[in-house]
Amino acid sequence: MQQKSNVILIGMPGSGKTTVGTELAEKIGFGYIDSDSVIVAREGKRLNEIIAQKGREGFLDIEAKVNSELCASRCVIATGGSVIYRDYAMQKLKQLGTVVYLQLPYEVIENRLGDLKARGVALKDGFTLKDLYNERCPLYEKYAEIIVPLGGGSIDDAVNKVVEMLQK
Repeated sequence: MQQKSNVILIGMPGSGKTTVGTELAEKIGFGYIDSDSVIVAREGKRLNEIIAQKGREGFLDIEAKVNSELCASRCVIATGGSVIYRDYAMQKLKQLGTVVYLQLPYEVIENRLGDLKARGVALKDGFTLKDLYNERCPLYEKYAEIIVPLGGGSIDDAVNKVVEMLQK
């Protein structure tokens, strides 16, 4: 594989970062890190609890700090969907590996997601899922080195498409 030592997955909540990430790691013989799980372990609280206690901005600061401090080699790293709000974290992730945006149409994301607050999505007050999608997509595109358009097909299809794009 012609890539940096890690593969960093970014994208909307529900885009498949965790599911595709674990399968991708297995397929290419890499380790797997879920940065949201690292946040939960460090903070001793679920994401929605952190957001409730620290607020959206406080959560984004914690998320950025955790992601910017990751040290890994030969890993697939699935990030939280809001990591793109802190440039310094994204710059560090870009140094750490190849940033891959799992891009899905809004309708697929909408169908996959349940309660955004319970899921621990860092949502601005008054924002709908559509608002969040419209705000984040340009940021995902800005930071991505590889954009993998997915249509909501099978996990295997998604993993194979990511591998194909990484090899280009």
